[in-house]
Amino acid sequence: MKPVRKVVIPVAGHGTRVLPATKSTPKELLPLVDRPLIDYVVNEAFEAGIEHVVLVTGRGKGAIEDYFDHAFELEAGLAAKNKNEILESVRSTIPKAGALSYTRQQAPLGLGHAIWCARDIIGDEPFAISLPDVVIAKTDKAPTGCLSQMVAEYNKTGGNIIAVEEVAQDQTNKYGIVAPKGERGGRMFEMSGMVEKPAPEKAPSNLAITGRYILQPEIFELLENTPRGAGGEIQLTDAMDELMKAQQFFAYEYEGESHDCGDKLGWLKANIALGLRRPEFADGLKDFIQNAV
Repeated sequence: MKPVRKVVIPVAGHGTRVLPATKSTPKELLPLVDRPLIDYVVNEAFEAGIEHVVLVTGRGKGAIEDYFDHAFELEAGLAAKNKNEILESVRSTIPKAGALSYTRQQAPLGLGHAIWCARDIIGDEPFAISLPDVVIAKTDKAPTGCLSQMVAEYNKTGGNIIAVEEVAQDQTNKYGIVAPKGERGGRMFEMSGMVEKPAPEKAPSNLAITGRYILQPEIFELLENTPRGAGGEIQLTDAMDELMKAQQFFAYEYEGESHDCGDKLGWLKANIALGLRRPEFADGLKDFIQNAV
């Protein structure tokens, strides 16, 4: 069983749910407290032992590459003014040389197509997928990141793993929902299928897919031959459904707190939630919230 060494993060989307903020700024660079969204997702991957991050970019996303590179004029200016703490925080965003690759999705053909664009960089080995809209925060009960938890489970079972979280039963029509295979046994269990936005009375569970995956490389051949589905796009879920006929798929109910930062309200909530966990902001933010409401 090969280890999970690489992650694909698709960053080519237009961020239509948060326009006009993303008209000229990539949604992945929207600030969450004092760092952009993409920084949280990349750091989660490195914490999980991932060695190589593949960012699937598109037109107008060059600023993402700049974020993970040196800003020589800025760094020199901070050094000259002895602003060493700020300088260190700026330099801490830069991964070691060669740890990031970029490939271009040249047409907006969906998540499945974006993942397929990374096929030659991933090669013939299992890999993770992290969606940059979804930031999964650590909590007191979850001191390690979601992807770290998934890699640990993968090292025990192999196969394919999809991260899930419980949602209210009357909200299943807003999510992709997994179908457990037989009785659930703990946080990790085998699944038999996925249903996209089922009515609450028809949902096979209340466990929603949450933007983190570990998949086997056979998914690439399936993506290459998957016909366009909903919206004229190549859907990752369609290819996973096919792969499930030949390989084991597991759902993993991770520990942590997810935030949909590709949604305006979700992004606002995430800033408050993560801000309250920062000692330097917590008291002032609590006072502001109490006075505001």
